[in-house]
Amino acid sequence: MIDILRNHIVTRLGKDIDNIDVVLDHFKPVYMQRNKHLVEEGEVCKYVYFIIKGCLQVYSYDKDFNEITRDIVTEGTWCSELSSFGTGVPAKENIKTVEPCELLAINKEDFSKLVQTVPQFEKVYKQILEASYINTVYRVNTLMALSALDRIKWLMEFRPKLMTRVSSKLIASYLGINKDVFSRLKAKI
Repeated sequence: MIDILRNHIVTRLGKDIDNIDVVLDHFKPVYMQRNKHLVEEGEVCKYVYFIIKGCLQVYSYDKDFNEITRDIVTEGTWCSELSSFGTGVPAKENIKTVEPCELLAINKEDFSKLVQTVPQFEKVYKQILEASYINTVYRVNTLMALSALDRIKWLMEFRPKLMTRVSSKLIASYLGINKDVFSRLKAKI
């Protein structure tokens, strides 16, 4: 498992990475069954996760307790409730496994220590923050401005594996479309 994270870091930073083994030693393997929460709204998020295998849903609830999916995160990416992790305030989102997952986790204390002492790890952290910000801004400014049909077409073009990997209900939540509307429009494509 740790070799996958090593390759991920090397790909982003190049091969001359001082202290990579020191960094990797701070990550602990986590195995989770399907439909288990890593973070629940109201808890403080204590970890950043790197996904080795599996799929996570990042979501909150609307006023009627319907799930509003902000992201579906898969292998080779990072996931956390960054606001809570960074500040220690209670999380405003939930993170749940969609499939059985193999993850590598690092706690806040170790993460902060590495950011302060290993310049390369600070660069990885900035990349995590930038990717999260870019994804959120894109969803708000671009994806949500599209019609329901165009959102489905976008997903089929840019994240096609999700169409067969996760439930229609989850995809509809991610795209901000009623699940019945999603099924009807998907059948037309």
